Amino acid sequence: MENGRADPIAGAVARAGRYRWGIVALLFTATVINYVDRQMIGVLKPTLSADLGWSETDFADVIFFFQFAYAIGYLGFGRIMDVIGARFGYAIAFVIWQIAHIAHGGAYSVTQFAMARFGLGLGESGNFPASIKAVTEWFPARERALAIGVFNAGANVGAIITPLVVPIITVTYGWRAAFIITGLVSLLWLVAWLMMYRRPSEHPRVTNEERAWIEQDPADPVTAIPWKRLIRVRETWAYALGKFFIDPIWWFFLFWLPGYLGERYDLDLLSFGPPLVAIYLLSDLGSVAGGWLSGRFINAGKSVNYARKMTMFICACAVVPVFFAQSIDNLWLAVLVIGVATAAHQAFSANLYTLPSDLFPRAAVGSVVGIGGTVGAIGGMLMAKYAGYVLDSIGSYVPLFAVAGSAYFLALLCVHLLSPKLARAQEV
Repeated sequence: MENGRADPIAGAVARAGRYRWGIVALLFTATVINYVDRQMIGVLKPTLSADLGWSETDFADVIFFFQFAYAIGYLGFGRIMDVIGARFGYAIAFVIWQIAHIAHGGAYSVTQFAMARFGLGLGESGNFPASIKAVTEWFPARERALAIGVFNAGANVGAIITPLVVPIITVTYGWRAAFIITGLVSLLWLVAWLMMYRRPSEHPRVTNEERAWIEQDPADPVTAIPWKRLIRVRETWAYALGKFFIDPIWWFFLFWLPGYLGERYDLDLLSFGPPLVAIYLLSDLGSVAGGWLSGRFINAGKSVNYARKMTMFICACAVVPVFFAQSIDNLWLAVLVIGVATAAHQAFSANLYTLPSDLFPRAAVGSVVGIGGTVGAIGGMLMAKYAGYVLDSIGSYVPLFAVAGSAYFLALLCVHLLSPKLARAQEV
């Protein structure tokens, strides 16, 4: 109460609507689709390798071109989201990736698959810049980590659905039909997105109280900030180098884990579904828990700097046991160790994704996310080539799990050295 009048923000806390969580539900659903589409090639790796005669290097090359397009597209879509906004920017990205996804059903060679994966990577690269942009528009700083954690959990749900649904479609109709059917069904999301999404200030379903809650943070400049300024800022590289180290590990889990479980524990297309489901269920919990823990620290009076970095440090420690995954003979013990590592990745990632909105004005968030995604995809390209070389030359996953177990400490070290206090970037 101030001068006899109720504080509008306090009133917003008590009476704010929930439409913003409907936006998160849309982002969550799109991320589910995104990960079904990208993980299908990992689930179908044994089938495609047998049918088309792929080596480990061939598979790595197909993944490489996905990552290459992802690197290009992430940078471009980051800027697109800042210029034309999340609504139409996301729609453009979604159309591109669905056309490319369906095109996989007509591919017969490594080159044709690489071309389809290139288109898929180009379109899918718009998913996270658009989602982060939307969360920045729809949520105050104190809720962003949780909102990001919730929509980011869609990655794990997509990874859960894929090994359950895709093998059944493949066994029934063939792997080509699996790409076509999943692509056509996914187009329903595009209709819902265009009908429901607007900025909060333009949306008729948003109450004044909810709008006040969303806009409680100090106003940012709205003029676009050029890349040449952003790439000279240390905080940009704190985020980008964090992505460089952790993104390749998630790609490794996503694309190589089905094949690893099949080879190591003698599982086939239908039987490796339950272990993958268990791993990604744990990942899902980690995604939400990472945002929750960070928010809990902040609500307990800790600084944003402490909350983000302590959460990321706890996550980095939780990944360490994956060093020994190759030596575990029991399938379900290996599933537990790998599942904890993937959960820790998602919790770490949810906090890393908040850094652009913590450190930069809204007008720069999409571009910074784009730069970071590009750098992360370059790391993924290197990891793909490394994985193909290691598996074709020595046939062991030990070096790959060793990289996975150490990457998160390196990422956190980069974040801390380049932004010791997570203070707002001053040079932009």
